[in-house]
Amino acid sequence: MNEFEKDVQSKNHDLIDSGLGFIFSFVFFMAIFFIGVIFDVIGS
Repeated sequence: MNEFEKDVQSKNHDLIDSGLGFIFSFVFFMAIFFIGVIFDVIGS
């Protein structure tokens, strides 16, 4: 057995971590998109 498998740093599931990363990145880019849309509506 690998010695690193005995003492892992994070006990969380990878699926939950990847899902949270996807959600946070999706919300971040949606916020950037909506800020751009708001400036486009204000500017027109």
